[in-house]
Amino acid sequence: MNSVGLDPLAYSLRIGPGLSRLVLLLALALSMGLLWLLAGAGLRQLEERLGAQVWSLLPEQELEQRINIIAIDEKSLAEIGPWPWPRQTLARLADKLSQAGVSQQIYDIVFPERRPGDGQLVRSLRQGNALIAQIPLLNSAEPLRAGSMTHPLSGTRCHPALPISANYLASHQSLGELPKGHIAAPVDADGRVSRQPPLVCVEGQVYPSLALAAVLQAAGIERTGIRLEAEPGLLAPSWTLSLEAYPGLKIPLDAEANLRVPYQQAPAAFQYIPAADVLHDRIDPALLRGSWALVGVTAFGLGDLVVTPHGSRTPGVELQARLMAGLLDARLPYSPRLAPLYQLLLGLCYAGLLWGLAARRGRLAAWGLPLAALLLPLTALLLHWQALLSAQLWLGWLAPAGFGLLAATALGLLEHGYTRTERQRLFTNLSSYLPAEVARDIAYNQPSGSLEAERRQMTLLCADLRNFAAYGESRPPEESAALLHGFFIRAAEIIEAQGGGIQEYRGDALLACWPGAEAEAAEAALDAARQLQDMVQGLFVGAPPPGLEPLALGVGIEQGPVLVGSLGPAHRRAHSMLGDTLTIVLRIEKLTADLAQPILLGESAAASLQYQGLQSQGSYLLDGLRTPHQLYAPAQQEATGQHLRLVS
Repeated sequence: MNSVGLDPLAYSLRIGPGLSRLVLLLALALSMGLLWLLAGAGLRQLEERLGAQVWSLLPEQELEQRINIIAIDEKSLAEIGPWPWPRQTLARLADKLSQAGVSQQIYDIVFPERRPGDGQLVRSLRQGNALIAQIPLLNSAEPLRAGSMTHPLSGTRCHPALPISANYLASHQSLGELPKGHIAAPVDADGRVSRQPPLVCVEGQVYPSLALAAVLQAAGIERTGIRLEAEPGLLAPSWTLSLEAYPGLKIPLDAEANLRVPYQQAPAAFQYIPAADVLHDRIDPALLRGSWALVGVTAFGLGDLVVTPHGSRTPGVELQARLMAGLLDARLPYSPRLAPLYQLLLGLCYAGLLWGLAARRGRLAAWGLPLAALLLPLTALLLHWQALLSAQLWLGWLAPAGFGLLAATALGLLEHGYTRTERQRLFTNLSSYLPAEVARDIAYNQPSGSLEAERRQMTLLCADLRNFAAYGESRPPEESAALLHGFFIRAAEIIEAQGGGIQEYRGDALLACWPGAEAEAAEAALDAARQLQDMVQGLFVGAPPPGLEPLALGVGIEQGPVLVGSLGPAHRRAHSMLGDTLTIVLRIEKLTADLAQPILLGESAAASLQYQGLQSQGSYLLDGLRTPHQLYAPAQQEATGQHLRLVS
């Protein structure tokens, strides 16, 4: 099997960067769609939680004066007694509210049992223009039908989009004449309440929510002429609830015919008045006059607490207050039909931006793509928040944010892989021409126009093919090149096996080096020289062309300090090795022909070897130098020197 098919980076290099980016972006888009299908519930939960967080970060602080929450709180329970209170106490509370001049009393309370004083309570509630609650049990598997559901809409049929319930918890028939509204609300997977259906079907009848019933009653509208319809337009919601008698009120609903709870107001914007203060006349009637009194349980121990963007212990009665305020102001958040199109266009914009960043390569891609991985999701969330605050539009943000994050990360990794592959390729190519450390420095660092060199202790070996110029003059250049190529390959193998490295090739000669100027480096260089001589005698088999001397090899070895580095302008650098040691080893190699010795060592290298197995060849004044140098040759070369003819 072709390994390229198993390596995404190798495959992307094969098809080219442009096409590989396109394939990657398309694969990520498909992956996002698949992820949404497989883990949609968890992703929607995350989108809901962070998407609604702006309401808690930037809430509206203006005091809501139209609706007062009459709280059955801990203080009231301590003064009046434990819940549930006697009907007479509740009737007295309703009378107190009527005397204070409230325009409407709304009770977020269900009275499922018949109790003494029901008649008195009904009279007080009717006098106070009151509504009470009833609860269709949505998604309930256990059968429960307590009380009697009353006051459905007239002339409105159950629409297929409306939620249906066969179970309910309603008030007893003794309170059947009182207007009612339901307070059912689906709970999200994380325990939050973010939506409520304004209409619910129970046994073929359509019942309005408590908030909608309160608006209808306050406006004097009969419970008739209410339609659920789909309006055209990209900004329109999935469904719209309209009232014939109230043309200005259009309630936007989602695909499940739910109303999104408006959480834009801060909890402190709602006035909570303890019921005990009302019963004991500790409240200024002017505070209640003309307002709606929303009565509900807020005490912690009674369990009517829900999770909202503002906290995990929000009284359920506050949700009804928010729904009523949203209906009165016609400020209800909703998701328009264009939301999926908006997310698609935003994702395409992200893809184009990331494509452009990746195509620029270099530092822009190296810094821009990781930065985009952070900024693109944040931008999607901020755009969603801005639309929600300014226009009550829930556009969604998680799909483009997730795509932006994954695409920026994947393209960044792809570009990083490209860069590493290109640098590795550059390093590999450079190391074919230069020492590995020099190639690494060139591949991974910026060029400099300054002198960059350092003094090192090195062991140097210079090997030169003798008579190669005359040989090349009589043979085709291809043959000469093939011969020299074979020599350099075998020589490099021998030198590297001895721990050295090729510094450079000079025509038909090579310069090798070992780090350090100790005995180990000198021994390795001498072993390499002997193997080179054996290799040359096996490589150049056969008689030379007529009239030519046979090819041979001269090797010089010396140790000492050298200056290694790069010099020249930044746009044209050259790697160099300088110093007396280099000059000496080059001159020693030239003397191998004159002294008829295939291998010669300088006095520093010989001293490192303690002159063992070496014979002195005398002291010589090398070309270009003013100080004579003692030269040495391996003792075993005597016999070899008799049959080698070394010609300068």
